[in-house]
Amino acid sequence: MIDCPFCGAENIPGIDDCEECGQPLSHVQNTAPENEIERSLIKDRVSALSPKQPCVVSPTATVGEVLHEMATNRIGCVMIVDDGKPVGIFSERDALMKLNTEAASFGDRPISEFMTANPETLEDSAKIAFAVQRMDLGGYRHLPIVSKDDQLQGIISVRSILNYLTERMPTSG
Repeated sequence: MIDCPFCGAENIPGIDDCEECGQPLSHVQNTAPENEIERSLIKDRVSALSPKQPCVVSPTATVGEVLHEMATNRIGCVMIVDDGKPVGIFSERDALMKLNTEAASFGDRPISEFMTANPETLEDSAKIAFAVQRMDLGGYRHLPIVSKDDQLQGIISVRSILNYLTERMPTSG
């Protein structure tokens, strides 16, 4: 059986799409893990990363408020949430690329004008390998974790993945 990295459903080897969620499985065919770390990435779920509670603001929060929150809490991103559902993310990269040296002049404008709208999300039941793939393909450093009904549950980061991998590396000695 092949576990779908999207939803975790078991599928018959050779099937093109997951019977449960319809996502393509071509990239998981014939990919036997070569070591314990790869086995863990394929087996373990995002919940094993202990997603952190993100800093949350409303779409009407000002750029100045959000930048202050990020600097004060020494965090790389904030989630923009409406009715418990993520509608955007604003990261250090957004600050550099969208605000840059004009940040002060945008201080009173709503963060919704500068956020990355409709961020990619994952449920905490997804496999870690899929989270890594999604972060790699999208160039994301943060990935919001949601419940089945799209309510924000937490966030994982590249640092979460690195900590996970480090804990599973064999120690010499």
